[in-house]
Amino acid sequence: MAEVVLESVRKVYPSGQVAIPGASFTVADGERVVMVGPSGCGKTTLLRMIAGLEAISAGTLRIGARVVNDVPPAERDIAMVFQSYALYPHMTVAENMAFALQLRRFPRAQIEERVREAAEVLELGALLQRRPAQLSGGQRQRVALGRALVRHPQVFLLDEPLSNLDARLRAGMRAEIARIHARTGTTMLYVTHDQVEAMTLGQRIVVLRDGRIQQIDTPMALYRDPANLFVAGFIGSPALNALAGTVVADGGPALQLADGSRIALDGVPAPPPGQQVVLGLRPEHLLPAAPGTGAAFRARLESVEPVGNEVFLNLALGGERLIARMPPEQVPEPGAEVAVALRPGQALFFAPDGRRLRP
Repeated sequence: MAEVVLESVRKVYPSGQVAIPGASFTVADGERVVMVGPSGCGKTTLLRMIAGLEAISAGTLRIGARVVNDVPPAERDIAMVFQSYALYPHMTVAENMAFALQLRRFPRAQIEERVREAAEVLELGALLQRRPAQLSGGQRQRVALGRALVRHPQVFLLDEPLSNLDARLRAGMRAEIARIHARTGTTMLYVTHDQVEAMTLGQRIVVLRDGRIQQIDTPMALYRDPANLFVAGFIGSPALNALAGTVVADGGPALQLADGSRIALDGVPAPPPGQQVVLGLRPEHLLPAAPGTGAAFRARLESVEPVGNEVFLNLALGGERLIARMPPEQVPEPGAEVAVALRPGQALFFAPDGRRLRP
């Protein structure tokens, strides 16, 4: 096991395209870090540079005590799991897991012991003599993990390994990967575009956009205290409600939208009047206004999405669309006007260019 340190790591392709302008962060020994961002943000390029599959244009990459910029992939003591299972169809589960060790000429007894240990961790003991065609998608992904696990690497690198699974299997495999990490304690870097996956798997998350790191923090810190509008909008499901307008003071502090609609900001620390801002409201920041109290605004209910213990209300306020997360009791019918209050002190404010404002 080892820490991974990136110091101003840069990737420029021969065409002149700058994929990574300069990334710096540390993955502690035994830590599970997730890199997340939209397609094309550079997360897989960073992972491939750590693996040695992409050359580093500038900067320093350390794995443990070694600078590995020019070290071949086979000598970096890492194991990588890809989106594709890439299992050999003519080999059994045991043979697939053992193959990398056989190429390295490990003693047969040691290979069998490592395969047995990995199969126990991954609950594959009853499947060792089956071939990939006889396995489900989740079982194949566990075999791919097992093939990496038997190598006892210093670092695990996982590149969107759950993308090919359905929603139920993805949820199960997320728990499986977290359990494997807890048992092995191996340093782990995980790449995904799915923010739910990032939130549930990451001890810390690196949020990327256009090759640049936007913020690095724990999942709940990113959710509650985003550094900018991109992070706030990317992290969270349903997504953040973002409303552009001007702070006004007449009649009490409020945000006035372009169409003249107003959102009262009572109980919310707001920027000074006259300032143009983007108001960020998480779906749970919107509450049904209690009878006899002032509502922050009134909106038309367009549709209701029941998901069991809560419902999502799709609201229309002038030309804006909002989503509110509310308890399922006494939900009005679509088309009704709904009085909405803001949860005290919970609003986020951003400058028009996306910078976070802290009133």
